[in-house]
Amino acid sequence: MTENITGPNMSLLEILVLLSAVALVMARWLPPVARPPVTITAAGGFALSAIVLSQVGTRWQMLPVLAGAVFALPFAVSPLLRRRTGRPASRARWWAALPGSVACVALIATGPAAAWAFPVPVFPEPSGGFAVGTHVMQWTDPGRPETATADPHDRRTVVVQVWYPARKSPAGTRRAQYLGRTEDEARTVSDALARHVGLPHFLVDGVPRARTRSVPDAPVALEGGRFPVVLFSPGLGGVRTQNTAWAEELAGHGYVVAALDHPYDSAAVVLADGRTIDTRMTSTGDDDEDTRRSVETTRIRAADLGFVLTQLGRLDRGEIDGPLTGRLDTGRAAVTGHSLGGGAALQAARQDRRFDAVIDMDGYPRDPHPRPFHQPVLALTQAITPATDPRYLPRLTEVLELSTATGYRLTIPGAAHLTFTDSPLYLPPVPSIVGSLGRTKSPRVVAATTLAFLDATLGRRPGDPAAALRAHGDLVVHRPDKSR
Repeated sequence: MTENITGPNMSLLEILVLLSAVALVMARWLPPVARPPVTITAAGGFALSAIVLSQVGTRWQMLPVLAGAVFALPFAVSPLLRRRTGRPASRARWWAALPGSVACVALIATGPAAAWAFPVPVFPEPSGGFAVGTHVMQWTDPGRPETATADPHDRRTVVVQVWYPARKSPAGTRRAQYLGRTEDEARTVSDALARHVGLPHFLVDGVPRARTRSVPDAPVALEGGRFPVVLFSPGLGGVRTQNTAWAEELAGHGYVVAALDHPYDSAAVVLADGRTIDTRMTSTGDDDEDTRRSVETTRIRAADLGFVLTQLGRLDRGEIDGPLTGRLDTGRAAVTGHSLGGGAALQAARQDRRFDAVIDMDGYPRDPHPRPFHQPVLALTQAITPATDPRYLPRLTEVLELSTATGYRLTIPGAAHLTFTDSPLYLPPVPSIVGSLGRTKSPRVVAATTLAFLDATLGRRPGDPAAALRAHGDLVVHRPDKSR
């Protein structure tokens, strides 16, 4: 995964507005001969760039920059106007002007600070040998009723997005929108995610502006044969695109990643007909009831994952239209998930022997009746602290020890719960929220550990992944009990 997440998190137009605003404030402190040209240039540049910015869309981070410049503008321009009318120019004494200048600079500086804290995410370039394509599908399971509605004829529908190895596209090809097929869908999903976690939606208004590294419906790579399949279930309220950087990295290395939206559970699911299904998952305040609901939701998700694997098999055989016919190796399939999705992945693997490996990204096992399962497991966890649920590690250990294959628990120092998602790319780098690995290292570590495990378990590079995993954290290996 190429480490190219750099820059000021501002567009060139925004940088021009910022520099013009600073110049307007600082013009008062320049030598007399330099004040007029600097003021005129700064005022003209600010006015022009602000007009253009208003047409293309102004991010909230730029509002304090605009406010600081507007406040400074009359004080910078009025001496020039006085000269043109023949009146003597007057300036406040330096000690009277200093507080206002400092206040304007502080206000203007808020803009880049906010842009740094809440940037438009920049996705890392996949490091594998393949370019990446993406495609969205919607499938309905005729055999399962939708339990979230009262309509007896309603059937369970899921939206699935795949990332896959693709042919290289021409330079300048438009990349896929993040969070949705269109910018409108992306904004709908972004607003729903913000509501779900209790954030004002304007704080993350840069997220739906982002473009990923994949190309919609790009032709499948000519080389590579049939590709192993990796299914992904997001966290509670999460959406199919929440791990796009991870999915693109895996696809660049020759895997097909299929991520699910779970209607009535994901924050918002936009269907093909334009309808939006919002989440119905809310805390009741009753721990026992919330646990019961989580168990039921995990059961439904596990069934969704098995259904999607079946559909991918039909897609490979040409029974369903799609770009990957004849290129999916569903005989080499892993099931993965984050948080609640990790618990669903564990349950799906236990119930469905078609899955050859399972990855749980910081998820609590929710299967009410843990029983042995045959797949190797990788459990990625955040740093364990006194605040960690004391039931988590014993429960996870119990599940890993039930496996008849080797299980690995990797605790990544500096990781938090959201480290395992795209969140470090666009949320403030607060360790308790996104960990302390940073915007560049977080997606790289998560991808590297999962690739090492998948390569070993799905036959790309057979062997024990322990050495590769140990390089990224504290590893505990659970060897199978041969008596089972």
